[in-house]
Order: sequence, then C-alpha cells, then structure tokens
Amino acid sequence: MRPLAIFDIDGTLADSRASIFRAATEAARDIGAPEPEYDRVRKIVGLSLDEAMRALEPDLDAPTLAAFVAGFRASFARMHAEGYQEPLYEGALDHLRRLHRDGWRLALATGQNRKGVTRNLAREGWADLFISSHCADDGPGKPDPSMLFAALRACDARPEQAVMIGDTAHDARMARNAGIAAVGVSWGFHTVEEQRAEGVRHVALDFPDLDGALANFADSRGVLEPS
Repeated sequence: MRPLAIFDIDGTLADSRASIFRAATEAARDIGAPEPEYDRVRKIVGLSLDEAMRALEPDLDAPTLAAFVAGFRASFARMHAEGYQEPLYEGALDHLRRLHRDGWRLALATGQNRKGVTRNLAREGWADLFISSHCADDGPGKPDPSMLFAALRACDARPEQAVMIGDTAHDARMARNAGIAAVGVSWGFHTVEEQRAEGVRHVALDFPDLDGALANFADSRGVLEPS
C-alpha cells in the first residue's frame, strides 16, 4: 500500500504569519483589548478559531469572546476580498507534486474553516493532489485526533502507513493521539524545541530535508510502491 502524507496548511505549506497576526491585531482593536505580541499569537495557530481566540484572551466573557472571534473572521474576509492570498513557501508545490508523482497519497488536516480550505484547494494545481481535506468545521479541532481518523478512512490507510506533517506542537499532539508518525517543519509558527518537546523526532529545515525524512519513513515502513 502507498503511504499517506497528511499536511497542515498554515505555517507548513502556506506562509500565513502576516495575515494571522494582522487579523488578531485588528480583532483586538475592535474589542478594545491590547494588541497582542506576535509571540503570543503564533502559539495559538493550529487550534480551531474559537479555541485559539479563547487561549489568546482567556479572561473575556462570552459576548466579548464572540466579538473577538467575529473580528478575526472579518479581518480575514477584508484581506481576501482585496485579493490577498497567503503565499506558499518556496518549494512547497514542487514538494507536493513530487510526492504525488512518486505514489504517495496526500490529505490535508488544518485548523482553518471549510471556507479557508476551499480557498486553498482553488490554488493552481492543488485540487488534483489531495484525496481528502479535513478541518476544524468537521468536528473537534487539534489536538483531538478526529481529523486524522477521518483522513485515514477517506484515504483507506492504516495508522502505520500515515505521517502527519506540521509546524506546531498541536499537530504533533494530534498525531500522537491518533497513533501515527509526525514530522515537523522549522519554518512555521512553533519552534523546533516546542515541537521536539511533543515527541517529534525530526523537524525538517527545508523541503529537501522534508523529502529525505518522508523517504526514510516510507523505507522504514516498507509501504511505498514503485512509481
């Protein structure tokens, strides 16, 4: 059976650092809260939006929290209405195409909502690469393993054939909770040390390094069929 690579989007394939920080900052202004520092914002990326905003401002009452979440969504809506799209990291699309060509099955597991996933799948060349996509709108968000279980079912894969690729400790915990392997990347929101603290053995420094890590995974599991 062919291996399954399940990818996070924000901070792994797409560089959303600027847009997420801008949305959090504008949402804080809307409710009269202090503008958050980037270091606080980056730590909540990957969680479902409600949970992320609650973690960012844990003392808000329910109506103010709802306004905070709404402000974040509105900021993103304005950016995208103006034509903004988060850039892919250099080498990301080539990496995905190479895996697909070499016989990997590909899926997405992201803290984005379904609208965000749909917007990303509309990128040139993406729709034909991924068998399935799973997001916070589908059920419990990271680090709950529900998205990964759904990806396994959709792709007809066993846990030992799958690997989660992400940039945060939330991705690593989700993978551990699902009983599948995890590979981290160093260019996103969480540090190498934060990911390794969650048991990630390899955190890739660039896409060639990620290529090697996934090749080693496939070799060790004996699951990659010749292309």
